Amino acid sequence: MGREGGVHGASTAERPLRNPFLARGYPRWWIASLVAGTGLGIQSVTVPIFIRDRVDLDERGLAIASALVAQTLPAAFLALLGGTIADRVPRHRILLRTYGVATLVSSVYVFLCGWDVRVIWPVYGLAALVGSAGAFTNPARQSMLPQLLQPAQIQNGVIFGTMGFMASLQFLGPSVGGLVTDASGLAAAFSLEVVLLALAALLFFGVRTPLPEPTGGNIRADLLAGLRYVAGEPALRGLLGMGPVIGVLFIGPFAVTVPIMVPDVFDASDRWVGLLWGCFGLGVLAGSIALTLLPATHRGLAACLSILSGGLVLLLYGLSELLWVSSALLVVWGLGASVFMNYVVVLLQENTDPRMMGRVMSMYSLVFFASMPVGYAQAGFVTDAFGPQATLVSSGLLSACIGLGCVLLLRPVRALR
Repeated sequence: MGREGGVHGASTAERPLRNPFLARGYPRWWIASLVAGTGLGIQSVTVPIFIRDRVDLDERGLAIASALVAQTLPAAFLALLGGTIADRVPRHRILLRTYGVATLVSSVYVFLCGWDVRVIWPVYGLAALVGSAGAFTNPARQSMLPQLLQPAQIQNGVIFGTMGFMASLQFLGPSVGGLVTDASGLAAAFSLEVVLLALAALLFFGVRTPLPEPTGGNIRADLLAGLRYVAGEPALRGLLGMGPVIGVLFIGPFAVTVPIMVPDVFDASDRWVGLLWGCFGLGVLAGSIALTLLPATHRGLAACLSILSGGLVLLLYGLSELLWVSSALLVVWGLGASVFMNYVVVLLQENTDPRMMGRVMSMYSLVFFASMPVGYAQAGFVTDAFGPQATLVSSGLLSACIGLGCVLLLRPVRALR
């Protein structure tokens, strides 16, 4: 019976539309995201360990932070351009090229490890190359979804997409990276990256979406049109405005400190660098699954509360010196992070004009890319001056205060259902 066949028939007919895996192209997009996230997740473990083992003890924090800054700064400068290009160029072609660049970079790391190169200066150029490619990757990958899915499928499509990509990026990839590094060395882990990133490039190339609608303007005009559009939308401005908290006070401090916390505070082997990332990713995975089963109400308020709760959990993680307690806290941290990661993207996509999708998603990428260098830098300086736990405690306290401010003051976001 069609939708006209009564209330019961309409309900039955609409249920399958919420399943994004019924949409042509989405299963391949999801698998490609899973493969890509795993490769990049391995890299989040291998590159910091590569640096850590080649510098003096009192220089580790700043050296690791500098490499992360080198990767994110180019992405910040190019993010808006990446979104504008995504609204003009077939997105599968963009992803083939950007993941191809990431594959090449990982191949260079295999060479550096194989020849036991002890200097770290090549890392900064390689990191900048990966970051530049990432500025084009994220808007192209995320803006594919509204073209692949029906409106009723978008929320679950985003959640399953985040679940696959972030769980592999934060759980599967780092866990595999830590285990492979511990068992077979960095060269083997980097080699696995090469295979996964090359496979991701080929998979994404097979996901075809409609050609972008011609805008009639040049790149500069399209970019300015996107900025004017967001400036006139208070809810979009609020959603984008919360992003820097994640880069400065969550991602930066955790990424810089975890390879130092493992040997210095927890007295554990390198496999725990990956496994602690994995605990966070496990929380993201579990939280994302739960969100597909819960009714979608008060999503804007939930996103604001996730910053408040995330800051409190980060504070407790910074105070903990027990590995099992810290692991459990990171799972809880991931649960809260899944709310922010999923609901903010869903709300952006549901409340954005499809013609502006690439540009709006590039602005979402920009707030992360622009904020993460600040997060890495402040975490590196504080860690080298006061230790990794001081970095985590101070970042957690400040982010909790900002989260409370979001709950009380961001009415346009809080009102989003």
